[in-house]
Amino acid sequence: MSENRKIALVTGAGTGIGKAAAQALSEAGFTLVLSGRRREPLEAVAAHLAGASLVVPADVSQPESVAALFGDIADTYGRLDVLFNNAGGWSPAAPLEDITFEQWQHVVNVNLSGVFLCTQAAIRMMKAQSPKGGRIINNGSISAHAPRPLTGPYTATKHAVSGLTKQVALEGRAHSIACGQIDIGNADTDMAAKMKTGILQPNGQIAIEPTFDPAHAGKAVAYMASLPLDANVLFMTIMATNAPFVGRG
Repeated sequence: MSENRKIALVTGAGTGIGKAAAQALSEAGFTLVLSGRRREPLEAVAAHLAGASLVVPADVSQPESVAALFGDIADTYGRLDVLFNNAGGWSPAAPLEDITFEQWQHVVNVNLSGVFLCTQAAIRMMKAQSPKGGRIINNGSISAHAPRPLTGPYTATKHAVSGLTKQVALEGRAHSIACGQIDIGNADTDMAAKMKTGILQPNGQIAIEPTFDPAHAGKAVAYMASLPLDANVLFMTIMATNAPFVGRG
């Protein structure tokens, strides 16, 4: 491991929040492992990082793929200091009764099971390495606190991630493993593009919602990651100041 740089894994690193976090972590002195389903966006991100990086395409919803990802990290660096569980997905906007089981399962597999699988692998590595310990940061959402209309699978999984964050924070204490969650509201990414043209509100109206530069979310992740392991941000909310979150619904 060159220059004793700490190793950080970002899932869903090819676009949006993952890309912003990778850039901020690299600027903060971390060596990055960039993971996502498609190699091309990951390579594009890697080309603009301040330091070294490793690109490992993986599907976090598949146990074999996650095992291969962490095997590559172990073989290349021998340790992992930070995991940012960022990969996530949506289902089509629909009432709960119209969501197919396949749509539900897809969101659960990526947003919840993917976080579990990566967290499980990270804990095993962090407990075994020397010096032991590390930090896990989960990308929640303001939907982990208040739902949007017609987003049942997404809302349910993000609420579940909050519970997993607390569980890992509890179980990690004895092993110098810190766990926290960043809840992001309306970062200006492709996923939030419809905010600019109008999105369904709880009162049935369509309204444009403010967004903010995802670079600020990336810097928030880097701040959380850079803390010593005896300090932890358990939950952080970063959002567009005028986003209709407080009072939503």
